[in-house]
Amino acid sequence: MQGSAEMSKVCEICGKKPSTGHNVSHSHRVTNRTFSPNIQKVTVKIDGHVRKANICTKCLKAGKVERA
Repeated sequence: MQGSAEMSKVCEICGKKPSTGHNVSHSHRVTNRTFSPNIQKVTVKIDGHVRKANICTKCLKAGKVERA
């Protein structure tokens, strides 16, 4: 069931997904963290069909999809 929760964090256009990195404090203590893309569920027109899709905001801003 966890796999379906993770799929909602993947852009259906460019495939962007969460990546990993580090939190670095002032004293340079390093802990793990994740960087999540800004994914929005929007109504789009794909191949003449209107449906909802998970799209990152960079794809929306670049005009890679047509909003319905």
